Amino acid sequence: MGHDLPNRRLMIAASGAVVLLVGGALADHRSTAAAYLVAWIAVGAIPIGTLGVLMTSYLVRRAWTDELYPAMTAICATIPVIGLLFLPVLLNLATLYPAAGHHEALPAFKAVYLAPRFVAARTVVYFVIWTWLALRLQRAWPDPERMAKAASGGLIVYAISVSLAGMDWMEALEPRFHSSIYGLLYLGMLLLDGVASAVGLGLLLRRIRKPRGYSALLLSAILFWAYLHAMQYIVIWSGNVPDEAAWYIDRSSDGWQFALTLLALGQFVFPFFALLSRRVRADRRWLLGLCALTVSMRICESAILVFPAIDGLRGWLSGIMLVVALVVLVSLLVWRVVSALRHSGLFGFWPSSGVRAGAEPQ
Repeated sequence: MGHDLPNRRLMIAASGAVVLLVGGALADHRSTAAAYLVAWIAVGAIPIGTLGVLMTSYLVRRAWTDELYPAMTAICATIPVIGLLFLPVLLNLATLYPAAGHHEALPAFKAVYLAPRFVAARTVVYFVIWTWLALRLQRAWPDPERMAKAASGGLIVYAISVSLAGMDWMEALEPRFHSSIYGLLYLGMLLLDGVASAVGLGLLLRRIRKPRGYSALLLSAILFWAYLHAMQYIVIWSGNVPDEAAWYIDRSSDGWQFALTLLALGQFVFPFFALLSRRVRADRRWLLGLCALTVSMRICESAILVFPAIDGLRGWLSGIMLVVALVVLVSLLVWRVVSALRHSGLFGFWPSSGVRAGAEPQ
């Protein structure tokens, strides 16, 4: 009975938030749909990103492979749920995406590629692929040879599918804008969130014995994320193409410059200098706090990437609906993770009793 109480509270919170979302949609369909998309991108990055980290851990066999295995697999068990929760976005493609709503003329290829049915079909394929990869990884555990084979091929499929998904879900909001690095930008965003989520849950489960190596892992993910953002900015700045430069101008005006500053300080400057300290790297509470900060920064980043691309939004309503949508998605995500930890997950994920931990991650 005691175990059911948190689940009931999560379901009550999610149900109440769904009612508010419906009310928001009736008041302003476009603003509510945009807020839900931002919330989904921020929350969906957790299981999708963790899948990539899980595959990487299969190739880099260290202590963190075994210590984080329960956390990573419990999070990956939410992938089908997150996929189902993308359905409201698919039902609102014409509301959010210019190509789906026929609001502007596009080149022949983009008109076909960004057609609503084609986007929906690709989205289904993405989640089928990621679920299949999760099942394949489960079957390979804990055989080192099978793990290496599953992860090496899986990472290639994962990187391609994630890059395409990022362009379908976010870059397509502005079909006249194109960045050759946008898919990698989304990949870096996912992997950063995956590292922070896996390490954070591992700390909560008390699976992590020495936090120092995980602090270095988080710092590496932050630097990779920052490098990709810097590369896109440098390429667009050097190219000086109006359509591409306008993308940054839209996100550097009308108050969005403050959100950019918050993202730069909260996701790079503060964590970077904090993780340079030996005391911080060795402190479990500091590491848990930095993981929580990293996950929360995805909300800010998703808002910067999505909101300026959609015209005609009511700022105050979008902000309220963003909070409401986050309550729905986070409640369902936490419920599924807790269920997976208690019942060995949707895919039967759980570390084998015969697995031995290796060395501390370098």
